[in-house]
Amino acid sequence: MKKITVTSIILLASMLYLAPITVIAKEHANPELLLAKVYKQNGDIEQYWVSEKYDGVRAYWDGQRFLSRQGNEYIAPKWFTEGFPDRPLDGELWIARNTFEQLISTVKKDDPIDAEWEAVRFEVFELPDAVGTFSDRILAIESLIEPIDNKYIRSARQYRLNSHAALMAKLDEVVASGSEGLMLHHQDASYKTGRSSALLKVKKYADAEARVIKHLPGKGKYLGMLGALLVEMPDGTRFRIGSGLSNEERQNPPVIGSEVTYKFYGKTKRGKPRFASFLRVRENES
Repeated sequence: MKKITVTSIILLASMLYLAPITVIAKEHANPELLLAKVYKQNGDIEQYWVSEKYDGVRAYWDGQRFLSRQGNEYIAPKWFTEGFPDRPLDGELWIARNTFEQLISTVKKDDPIDAEWEAVRFEVFELPDAVGTFSDRILAIESLIEPIDNKYIRSARQYRLNSHAALMAKLDEVVASGSEGLMLHHQDASYKTGRSSALLKVKKYADAEARVIKHLPGKGKYLGMLGALLVEMPDGTRFRIGSGLSNEERQNPPVIGSEVTYKFYGKTKRGKPRFASFLRVRENES
């Protein structure tokens, strides 16, 4: 914990109590969140705070409940949120690395199961609508959460790296340990919602091939077009690819039986590619 001066205390007080507080009153209203862009190599890594990219679910605490990016409520047991601040917090509901399926099963139940929620933690990484820079908000988050006598809420660990090479080495380390990747948040960024270069996601992906076995119809804006490809890996594992496809490819999808190349970010415990995204139809070798 950094030493807090009198000036810092005054700043923190204004951030914690005088800044506007947005409480979502409408049922299932979509919270406005800060969204990340993809990291591209640059030389000012020392200007960013680094944290783990948790493979959990993004959760907005509106002072009373957890909401997903789409405005759906995650119903937690009352004891889980005991002592939580009555102001908005942005973070991730998370269990541990490589436990995404367990987490989803836990948080999507309308009747929460106490024994399952015991494993969950709320990792807080932003303080919506607070004044000051992100470095200021880190101090504010720590000061807000530290006095709470509840082990289920924590401030996400933020640290520094001094170069792109150090960032890539750290990325290799955390990915090898089962992490999804890293996040970079610019130290001087004020709080703004929407997609921003002040927040960057640093991920690695692999690519592989799979055979198309079925076209799944689209819904909503993709009604009348392809919604997703059902594909099969060489070992017989089947999964869907619904992202990365252009409108033209959705109107004229890869033919059944063809092979496609997709990218993914590690695999689930069941061996299915995580966050699979279409890249291209694989050309037959002559």
